[in-house]
Amino acid sequence: MSIYRAISRITRTASSYNRCRWFYSSAPHQQLSPYSGFRSSEQVLGCRVISPWFSRSFRSGGPQPQYEDDQEDPFSLVADELSIVANRLRSMVVAEVPKLASAAEYFFKMGVEGKRFRPTVILLMATALNNQISKPPSEGVVDMLSTEFRTRLQSIAEITEMIHVASLLHDDVLDDADTRRGIGSLNFVMGNKISVLAGDFLLSRACITLASLKNTEVVSLIATAVEHLVTGETMQMSSSAEQRSSMDYYLQKTYYKTASLISNSCKSIALLTGQTAEVAMLAYEYGKNLGLAFQLIDDVLDFTGTSSSLGKGSLSDIRHGIVTAPLLYAMEEFPELRSVVDRGLDNPANVDLALEYLGKSHGIQRTRELAAKHASLASAAIDSFPENDDEDVQRSRRALIELTHRVINRTK
Repeated sequence: MSIYRAISRITRTASSYNRCRWFYSSAPHQQLSPYSGFRSSEQVLGCRVISPWFSRSFRSGGPQPQYEDDQEDPFSLVADELSIVANRLRSMVVAEVPKLASAAEYFFKMGVEGKRFRPTVILLMATALNNQISKPPSEGVVDMLSTEFRTRLQSIAEITEMIHVASLLHDDVLDDADTRRGIGSLNFVMGNKISVLAGDFLLSRACITLASLKNTEVVSLIATAVEHLVTGETMQMSSSAEQRSSMDYYLQKTYYKTASLISNSCKSIALLTGQTAEVAMLAYEYGKNLGLAFQLIDDVLDFTGTSSSLGKGSLSDIRHGIVTAPLLYAMEEFPELRSVVDRGLDNPANVDLALEYLGKSHGIQRTRELAAKHASLASAAIDSFPENDDEDVQRSRRALIELTHRVINRTK
């Protein structure tokens, strides 16, 4: 579809979608939330607006692109470029002080780099929004400009990964974690102080790279994402009993802690590629909904996965007193679970009782359903991109849609 039809499609569904928007306005967070969520789980599971937004790859009936028969492996598609980004990251985190250098590169060493999910999303988005550089007289100049332009887009992937890893280092200190990515967490191996400093060092390196782009709007977007990481972590640390039992509060916190970085990075790619405001917002919506779906499944896996598959301890959240979507849905079915949570999940007996209620509820299933709906919203955003017949662009768009399927079906 043309961009005009795409925007028209969004406009037509906006009024019904807005009926399902919510804003968290309780103190101390009284600003409007950028998370477009729902007022209750009943609206989450029954909101009629989902149908118009469902990706064509999720619908039945009518003409559909054959994404299922023409799947792209998202990670293989950008494997070579990921290697370039990984090598550059390893060179960027070199520090003058050996101990700091060792700490900063801890999760960038080969073999412990993690899924590299965020760089994959960003590199695919960069190709999916490809704008061809106008040909000057010399083909050599075209190649030089194309390479330089692509390097700028790769910088967003590098910045995002450094910020993400910095947040992991800081989170592990706050959570007193002892494992991460299947190995000892940095704070467990080298101590809290060096772990915090390593996180700060990565943030400073990200800032230097961000400044080199000389784009104030992109700087603002990434700075906002960092602010949201801090805000989300603070919300998690300082929530009241009432807030811990609120799905609204949980979803806003989840947007801040997980989805904001992905969504603002995707929007940054759109701005750097010269897209319109409407297309930039589609990129943002993809990142936001993919990030929310990712975290919702993470919350499911915390209950259903194993420590070896997750690379960290299972039941980590509930043992730290963190209430996530599966338990929140279980509370709706069994209101008495609320009093168990309020008594404190630092007591193993209360954890066991909460898990018993969760097992009797549909909390896991309903969380998966909510994740699937956010995944379909992400797919719909890609479907609404301006038409482009370039084969690489089409392949990357299919891969971005394939990622939404992988996110909701993953087991680790």
